[in-house]
Amino acid sequence: MKYLIAIFLLAQAALYAQKSLAQVMNLDNSPYNMQNSQFNMENSPYNMRNSPYNMDNSQYNINSKNGVYDNSGNRIGYEVKAPSGVTNYFDNSGNRIGYTPSKR
Repeated sequence: MKYLIAIFLLAQAALYAQKSLAQVMNLDNSPYNMQNSQFNMENSPYNMRNSPYNMDNSQYNINSKNGVYDNSGNRIGYEVKAPSGVTNYFDNSGNRIGYTPSKR
């Protein structure tokens, strides 16, 4: 009888442990989501739309509407919205410095 109680308690503990490990991970805001990854061509600085050599992104274009500025008014980079809805942020050299996930 003691063995049956011990086996029952061990089985209950195993079932509880199994349920506690099954958690859902949301990848919408994760850099491991390919939509947000820097290795996705839409997010790459080698994509001409994202490139600092694109005149729309150039720091020398005074009519650029996608510039990112610090609190002192100095341009620190630019932003480009991907077709997937992700907004990528690049510094003036074309290095990706961050992103905002899609709001879909």
